[in-house]
Amino acid sequence: MSSTVDDDTTTTPPPAATTAGVVVRDLHRAFGAVKALDGAQLTARAGAVTALVGPNGSGKTTLLLVLAGLLVPDRGEVSVGGHDPVAHGAAARAVTGWMPDTFGTWDSLTAREVLLTFAAAYRLSPATAADRVTELLATVHLAEYADRPASVLSRGQKQRLGLARALVHDPAVLLLDEPASGLDPRSRVDLRILLRRLADEGKTVLVSSHVLSELDEMADDAVFLSRGRTVVPDAAAGAARSWHVRALSLESLTDWLTSTGSAWQPDGAPTSPSGAGGVLIDVAGDDGAAQLLRDAVTAGVPIASLVPASGALEQAYLTLEEERR
Repeated sequence: MSSTVDDDTTTTPPPAATTAGVVVRDLHRAFGAVKALDGAQLTARAGAVTALVGPNGSGKTTLLLVLAGLLVPDRGEVSVGGHDPVAHGAAARAVTGWMPDTFGTWDSLTAREVLLTFAAAYRLSPATAADRVTELLATVHLAEYADRPASVLSRGQKQRLGLARALVHDPAVLLLDEPASGLDPRSRVDLRILLRRLADEGKTVLVSSHVLSELDEMADDAVFLSRGRTVVPDAAAGAARSWHVRALSLESLTDWLTSTGSAWQPDGAPTSPSGAGGVLIDVAGDDGAAQLLRDAVTAGVPIASLVPASGALEQAYLTLEEERR
């Protein structure tokens, strides 16, 4: 990819889209001496939700800005819905829905007018735009605020309006930067359901978020960034993982674990008056957890529950050695 933006007014039409989803190869972008992206790689499949995970300063927002066509990379290859956002920006933007972490609005316009303005920018006909906007306002639960000024909307409501704006032209690729920021618990659940539905319809959904527990519940794939580079967590399917084990008799559980030589630690929760309680123990993968449960039941330990102490994405994130340096 050249770092020079082609003029979209050229008479040369963009090539037909041949690759669905998002593909990034060896992407670089520096701001002075700071390397925001340093050879990042990414593939986001059509029909799937891909989580973009990394700490602050890892390059997530820079990568999303490049994909959205708002930032020109220094070098590397990018394909969004089969289009290069630098060489053929108009074609790429036509298939891309972009939601930044903070959605600015024209406070004097109503929620409906904001969406109609963007629909017009994407050249939707007035009749199609009106129907689409009404549908989206209902989808993001803003129908009752449709004709009120955007200035009266809360931060969470503006986030939902931003999501509707990203969807107004029915894009094939959806890029979301911290979409759950400011949302209440009910709206977060609605967001997860909506993104899963969009992926099931065949859309490419790429989501950046620090709330890994929420990504765990909806993501099919994950890409980890650290210091501008794509990294692979050390955690593997069979790697040790912390599990929360709770029994109707904490004493029975701890006595048995100690007798088997298993290392455990208190989970920090108080023991109930009946003697029930739990511990944390590292277990090697799902197979190890299943074996632990079988052995405990065979030994007569009254196990009440056995669940991972953290989600798979969080566990993988914590294994990133680069973040410990």
